[in-house]
Amino acid sequence: MDQPTVGILHPGSMGAAVAACAAPRAASVLWCEAGRSTASATRAAQAGLTPVAALPELLERSDIVISLCPPAAAEDLARDVADCDFTGVYVEANAISPERAQRIAGLLEPGAVVVDGGVVGSPPVRGKAPSLYLSGPAAATERIEVLFAGTAVRTVALGTEIGKASALKLAYASFQKTSRVLVALAVGMAREHGVDQELIEVASRRTDSYLSEPQYIATTAARAWRWGPELEEAADTLAAAGLPPEMLRAAASTLARWHDAKDDGELTLADALDRLAQP
Repeated sequence: MDQPTVGILHPGSMGAAVAACAAPRAASVLWCEAGRSTASATRAAQAGLTPVAALPELLERSDIVISLCPPAAAEDLARDVADCDFTGVYVEANAISPERAQRIAGLLEPGAVVVDGGVVGSPPVRGKAPSLYLSGPAAATERIEVLFAGTAVRTVALGTEIGKASALKLAYASFQKTSRVLVALAVGMAREHGVDQELIEVASRRTDSYLSEPQYIATTAARAWRWGPELEEAADTLAAAGLPPEMLRAAASTLARWHDAKDDGELTLADALDRLAQP
């Protein structure tokens, strides 16, 4: 059985959990310590990942590299990988536009084999089971499917065209994340007029409504630093398709009001709404 060495760039909450799922079918799973935070080191240790000192060492030892980083950093990270002449399989699994995925493929090919990826769902911990959608050369996507077979990461191949997985990820994110922003605005408006509890009561009669989950607003605020750039990527994708991007750009602008709430697990609903009301 093929047991590749896998490198993860970088062990954030999603990256570390995905890397841990790959470990049983990998010879080892590496991460690069250079420039990473104490929190990253803690997540990597908890996931059982093997540290290496610098990016060139990780790339030299890895057969497969999975890139899971903030969208704004994806292209620069791919450029750093290309500068090291990586020749393995590079899974571009960030929430970026199809056009950026194609540009990244251009940066890395023909030395590396690029697979476009998109993760839909929460990190694979505590019973969560996200889907990793893949598009790219068939032999390479099959290697990724084998790597995650039988784990909490469900893989789905979408064909050979780079950009398909990214398009699916952003299409879903544009709905899901913008819906959460609309909930925050609706509850914020109702609270200003003293009818927020009545609004929640109305929404609770519809179990399929995000509006019935106002407690998630604090979670949205804590993730705004990541969600905003995703929606900007989705807006670019809409514009490239001739569709109006203004709604998603407005949602990204709203999320920017929470930029200082990064991963704040102590944030309350009231705190999040107070920050939203401050320009």
